[in-house]
Amino acid sequence: MIWGGFATVYEQGDAVGGGYYQGFALAVPAANRDAYVDMAGKGWEIFGKGGALGVVEAWGEDVPHGKRTDFHRATQARDDEVIVFSWINWPDRATCDAAARVMEQDAGDTAQWEMPFDGKRMFWGGFVPLFDSASPSR
Repeated sequence: MIWGGFATVYEQGDAVGGGYYQGFALAVPAANRDAYVDMAGKGWEIFGKGGALGVVEAWGEDVPHGKRTDFHRATQARDDEVIVFSWINWPDRATCDAAARVMEQDAGDTAQWEMPFDGKRMFWGGFVPLFDSASPSR
């Protein structure tokens, strides 16, 4: 199990209550925190237009080093980097997939962004909630 404690640095929309979540973990140089938050805002503009319900970007505060694996190893974090964990809340996977196709076609709009982290060390996945305290009927 990999775990950690994170402080929200950017949040828009509804963080919970959707039918599909994309989760991301990455390492960001500590000096690039403000640039990362700015980039998160630009990303939300695109995700929101694509049908996302909400986004949360969280800055690592209590992210321990494990004995076998941890967020640091998974992202190959360097000593000057902080782990970021984030998620996008979508109504369903179909909406997420449709938005991804549009974003790929419009990639020129984001190509000029300077990424404040090494995207090659980011990992992500899509998840259907098994339990969501905001939706007791699940």
